[in-house]
Amino acid sequence: MTPESPLPAERVLDVWRWVVEEDERGARLDVFLARQEDVELTRSQLKRLVDCGFARVDGEAVRPAKALKPGQIVELRVPPPEPLSAEPEPIPIKILYEDNDIVVVDKPQGLVVHPAPGHARGTLVNALLHWCSPRGGDPLRPGIVHRLDKDTSGLMVVAKTEKAHAHLAVQFHEHSVDRRYRALVAGTPQDRGEWRTLHGRREGDRRLFSSRVRRGKTAVSAFETVERFSCGPAAILRVTLSTGRTHQVRVHCADHGLPVLGDRAYGQRRFDASLRAVHDALPGQALHAELLGFDHPGSGRRLRFESDPNAAFSAALDALRRLGDPPGN
Repeated sequence: MTPESPLPAERVLDVWRWVVEEDERGARLDVFLARQEDVELTRSQLKRLVDCGFARVDGEAVRPAKALKPGQIVELRVPPPEPLSAEPEPIPIKILYEDNDIVVVDKPQGLVVHPAPGHARGTLVNALLHWCSPRGGDPLRPGIVHRLDKDTSGLMVVAKTEKAHAHLAVQFHEHSVDRRYRALVAGTPQDRGEWRTLHGRREGDRRLFSSRVRRGKTAVSAFETVERFSCGPAAILRVTLSTGRTHQVRVHCADHGLPVLGDRAYGQRRFDASLRAVHDALPGQALHAELLGFDHPGSGRRLRFESDPNAAFSAALDALRRLGDPPGN
């Protein structure tokens, strides 16, 4: 079958390009695309795009089964999704700071950041459109320059102008933003350390990620143990990011034997009865973005914000403290 003509350029949402590496010699085009962390599409969706001519190898449309060679340039042109509603909704949100350029919010656990299939309404973007008119970037994600998972709470900065969006996007791309998380984990971590790994989609389930991959992007997290609990055992970690990969904290913790409590995707493991009760009572992962620092896109002044963990996180801590006194730290 000959690939159909692609959509006009004005109907393309994103263009991605990669160079085929030596260790990817002979890989099928659709398999190669499915391994790329940045592309949040299923393999069947990717195959459909290739069949319709949205993928190119060295500038030519090819079939999904095309075997790749090192040095070839793979390009994927992603059409926009089906139109979604991004209408203002009076959803309560906690605004910590706002001026003409930016707004800093403390996102609650359970709130999706932006509209997507299955979440057309009831998102942080819908709330922001009601309270402060964000702008910049994708019209369905106005002002959004970074994300938190639905069940991760904490600090986010949102742009209110195109200029602010562009300025903040550069800071996140260059990893010059200060980001620190507080995580409640099972296990016995060291006092402090650094995790430096590859990061890519998990083999067999590309909705999830792993540091145990043969190829991927570099992910770097530094951690410090804040408090230990004898029951379980369990501990509180402060995790500071040097990179910002999808699910990075959750993946690093889980892959190093320290799953985040309440995490149903990465945190499944054997717990003793008391720790299992704490894990099961959590509505989502006990992970909170507690610190955010960046340069103001207008003045250039360095701003820094901090936030306390949400109520569910605090309730889990109280439960662990009741179960047993923490040993000396």
